[in-house]
Formats: sequence, structure tokens, C-alpha cells
Amino acid sequence: MQTIIFDVDDTLYNQLQPFCKAFEQYFGHLHHIPVEQFYIASRKYSDEVFTSTMSQQEQQVYRLTAACHDFGISLDENTARQFQKTYEEEQQKITLFPEIRQLFEQLLQQNKQLGILTNGPFEHQMRKIQQLQLTKWIPKEHIFISGSIGHVKPSALAFEFVEHKLHLQRTHTLYIGDSYENDIIGAKQVGWQAIWFNHRQKAQPNAPFHPDKTFISPQALLAYFTEKEQL
Repeated sequence: MQTIIFDVDDTLYNQLQPFCKAFEQYFGHLHHIPVEQFYIASRKYSDEVFTSTMSQQEQQVYRLTAACHDFGISLDENTARQFQKTYEEEQQKITLFPEIRQLFEQLLQQNKQLGILTNGPFEHQMRKIQQLQLTKWIPKEHIFISGSIGHVKPSALAFEFVEHKLHLQRTHTLYIGDSYENDIIGAKQVGWQAIWFNHRQKAQPNAPFHPDKTFISPQALLAYFTEKEQL
């Protein structure tokens, strides 16, 4: 592969970590609630309304209240907003998986072209990108955010936008992400190769497209590229 494009959320860093901090503050007394399952539920509802006409704040309130309903928790709108505020404050402390940092260094040494394609509001995603210091490895002009390019994964238009901007060859382009629908189906439908970074160990859906490789840990992902380099 000559070009490797990455997702951001829950691919380059552990998105559950800042969520856990907020969860502990507001629901820490509910010891019977599995925080990772609650988080996964909130992400499901987030994806459900991401392209809706709801405002960003309305989406944030909806995903939390809907997840709470699944677990029998009563949550009012004001508390949901406070939860989101705490979550965003904790996101300002996120760090890369150490193995991802090593992988970036290794890929640059191999003269690979690196890029980012992520869903989300531009300013919100850019704060994460700055916190993760991604421009140490990835030029700003190789960073594509749905809120600024006008196309949302898994739409083929999002991937084709990146192709056009970076003059990519589809058969020499690889995408790495944690979302099967947004990342794997999105990339494979336009002819890119795709790695499913399934560190949440979700069941693979019945879909017309399949990942070229699947890894369940950042260690395994790094090892794969290290082994390829040594061949």
C-alpha cells in the first residue's frame, strides 16, 4: 500500500476512556450498569441520528437519554447536557494508543502517504486532532472531516473526495477504522482495501463487503505492519 488513511474516534485513541470519566461522575453509583455496553449503546444512537436534521446538542442529548432508557436509567435533558460537557472536557486529555504512535513513525520511515478521514463537526474533530498531535505525522491538507468536506462516511462521496484531493490509486489505498458500516463498507465499496480495527470485539454483520484484515488490539495491528516490513 502506498497510502494509508485512518479513522480517528476509537481507532487512534480509546474513546471509552473519557466517556468512563463522565460516566463515573454521573452514574458511578449504579454498579450494575456495564459502562462499555452503555457506551456502545450511546454510539449506536449517535450513528442513528448523525445525518438527521437535529442540532449537534440535540443529538448529544438524544444518544445519552436513549442509552439510559435501554438500561432503565432516568435522565433529564439538563443532566444529559452536563454529562456531555464533562465528556468533552475529558476528551481534551486523550492520547494516542502507544502502538499507533509507533505505527505512524514506522509508516513514515517507509515513505507511506498518511491521511485522516473522520466524521463529525469540523471544530469538534479538530480539537481532538490537535490534542492527539496528529500533524506531527499527517499534513493538515491530508486531514478530511465530514463537517468541512460536505460528505459523511459511509457515503462513497466521502472516500471519493479524498481520492480526488490526494490523487489516490484505489488499489494502492488502505483504510483503517473501527466502524464496520462507516469504515469497512465505506472503503470497500469504492475499491480501497480496509482493515477493521475491532478492539471492541463486535460481531461481524452480514454485509456485502468484508475487511481484508481484522485486528482486535493495537498491538496486533502494529505487529502486522512490522511483519510486512520484514518480509
